[in-house]
Amino acid sequence: MKLKSLGTALTTAALIGTALTGAVATAGTAAAATKPDCSSALVNVKPKQTVNLRSAPKTSATALGTWGKGQKGGVCFGDRKPTTGGSYTACGKTSNKWYFGGPNSTSKEGWVPATCLPI
Repeated sequence: MKLKSLGTALTTAALIGTALTGAVATAGTAAAATKPDCSSALVNVKPKQTVNLRSAPKTSATALGTWGKGQKGGVCFGDRKPTTGGSYTACGKTSNKWYFGGPNSTSKEGWVPATCLPI
């Protein structure tokens, strides 16, 4: 997985965009660009069912790909707690907690429902 390189690329893009436009990020744009601390990760995590990788921690966000049931992957775990986002019902539970990660077999990563991960 390319968790660290994606964070660096997003930060660089945000800084370049601000420099070119002279705009200052507002609370709304800053929240959308926030990514969890990926300085450490849980590895060999296997979802309880196939989940969508989302561009933001909410079910209405763009699906970037899928992470198959039982497929090994990694999850950002630098701050050891999930991110609060949009409410959902998945894997038999209702929650608003999300983790950032994805399967080992692809470079795709995104936000996944915490209730579907055995963490």
